[in-house]
Amino acid sequence: MSKARSSLARSGFVHLALGGYTLLALFPIFLVIANSFKTRAGIFSAPLQLPNATTFSWIGYQTVLKQGDFLGYFQNSLIVTIVSIFLVLLFGAMAAFALSEYRFRGNTMMGLYLALGIMIPIRLGTVAILQGMVATGLVNTLTALILVYTAQGLPLAVFILSEFMRNVSDDLKNAGRVDGLSEYTIFYRLVLPLVRPAMATVAVFTMIPIWNDLWFPLILAPSEATKTVTLGAQMFIGQYVTNWNAVLSTLSLAILPVLVLYLIFSRQLIRGITAGAVK
Repeated sequence: MSKARSSLARSGFVHLALGGYTLLALFPIFLVIANSFKTRAGIFSAPLQLPNATTFSWIGYQTVLKQGDFLGYFQNSLIVTIVSIFLVLLFGAMAAFALSEYRFRGNTMMGLYLALGIMIPIRLGTVAILQGMVATGLVNTLTALILVYTAQGLPLAVFILSEFMRNVSDDLKNAGRVDGLSEYTIFYRLVLPLVRPAMATVAVFTMIPIWNDLWFPLILAPSEATKTVTLGAQMFIGQYVTNWNAVLSTLSLAILPVLVLYLIFSRQLIRGITAGAVK
């Protein structure tokens, strides 16, 4: 009986802690979305309240759609994010398969070298990256952002996927080789379907910093034609006056793709995280 009570108490404490963390994480999102539907006076007079008949207003969304090219910014962010995630998953999975499947001189050192990319922020090399982009004529292009984000996401992708691929049955891969399958076919048709939860985890962890990034779009692609959503939101922030209606509306619209991605991959994401925890 005492053990059951102790277990119940621990479970209740865990759920309480998780519930508190969930509320803490969702509260800023609630504030942003709720205040995006208010007048400027409503934002400052009652920021914690839901919009009512007096404070409700579409002015923020109207401003976003009329001023600037929000749809263009959104399209740029979408292109950069999707292409970067695709390249990270493709090259990360291939590198992870090579490191986990084949034994060669320098295998361990190569894995450690890639792991350094997780520990060392890519922003430390901003000056060198900018010089390289200027030399190759890639400044103010989406290609520059895609290359940087792909390099940024690869270390984590290789680290996560290689751990999962080491647990794929050798008997399955050897059976494929006996049947005459090439290494590429084994990789694409046998290994990749078994590590989908890990790939979903990598996709989510890769997308969020790319979608929310302001640093590299501001430095590498600040032109009007290549602005991303986060950079486009800066046009409503002035030195003396800030259009908070427009800023909050822009941020609310920018949150949508992240929520959609999570809803699509939530099951795979949870499976990938819990499988990694068990390992």
